[in-house]
Amino acid sequence: MTEPLALYVHWPFCVSKCPYCDFNSHVRETVDQAVWRDALLADLRHEAALLPGRRVGSIFFGGGTSSLMPPATVAAVIAAADRTWGLADDVEITLEANPNSVEVANFADLAAAGVNRVSIGVQSFDTEVLEFLGRAHSGDEARRAIAAAQAQFDRVSFDLIYARPGQSLAAWEAELQGALAFGTGHLSLYQLTIEPGTRFATLVAKGALVIPDGDTAADLFDATQAMTRGAGLPRYEVSNHARPGEESRHNLAYWHYADYAGIGPGAHGRRRGQATERHKKPENFIAAIERNGHGLKHESDLPSHERATEALLMGLRLTEGVDLTRIEARSGLPRVAFVDSEAAARLMKQGLMRQTGDRLSVTDDGILLLDSILSEVVRTG
Repeated sequence: MTEPLALYVHWPFCVSKCPYCDFNSHVRETVDQAVWRDALLADLRHEAALLPGRRVGSIFFGGGTSSLMPPATVAAVIAAADRTWGLADDVEITLEANPNSVEVANFADLAAAGVNRVSIGVQSFDTEVLEFLGRAHSGDEARRAIAAAQAQFDRVSFDLIYARPGQSLAAWEAELQGALAFGTGHLSLYQLTIEPGTRFATLVAKGALVIPDGDTAADLFDATQAMTRGAGLPRYEVSNHARPGEESRHNLAYWHYADYAGIGPGAHGRRRGQATERHKKPENFIAAIERNGHGLKHESDLPSHERATEALLMGLRLTEGVDLTRIEARSGLPRVAFVDSEAAARLMKQGLMRQTGDRLSVTDDGILLLDSILSEVVRTG
């Protein structure tokens, strides 16, 4: 494999748990920083031994709240990745951050550690909405955090959540216009989804929370596409928008179905046709490190058809779509084994898909129907 390797590092801790969040995040009163630094480095060494001869093209520190990591730990992980694999000259090193003032105060040290891209979990600039979403920052803190990040890092992205209960089209357009005015090269704009096991799911089941219907959500989505295109940040994935060249190279590794190593609690990885998963609970992860020298919970070979299916499900999220020849090469299967050509042809006639040479993609008209399109066109068995 000559492609750059992507490295994901999971920091599992948060100050509090947001009501919409189903990520592997945990609230703990104390964290032994030395133990966690050593554990992450041990986990990294294990993956490096299994993936020799690769260079790292991107590192992504996610969570949890990875901006709660001590900058010294971030620096140690980056240095270990450089020492064991080697970093590409243009390596992208992203860290997710909340806009709280305590975390923003670490931006300079994080930049000195080697982080060159930050992704800020703003979600909204409205105080009432932030309270509804369980966020611990204010709108003013979010604005200050974006400005501070732009002063410290070459590349800045931030997240917003829309299609919230009671949100009007005019209100969202005003909020998005304010977000675009910051001039960042990347925005992640997510429609609110209700994930099983979250507090919001409980409220929806009780009828205490009602999210916008499909037509309203579609109108909000269409307005989002028009405004971001007009600002020079077109959608390159379902919820991600960037100026050309500012796309998240790390996330593109997932969507292009490249190899990636995942370390830290609950982290997933894909390496040489294998799927890996770490222990999710922090205490179990540390125990596994002490017992085995790594945090692996599961490690299994992926059948060829499952690799092809995963590649399609990930790649069709991209505006550029998927390269069917690449999937054939990575899975060892002909495309007829994983693409229903009759379904694809029917969807093309409906204007929901297109194919140009070996590249298959979902059109702008089809993207809101992505789940149903995938169920039709992807052969799962």
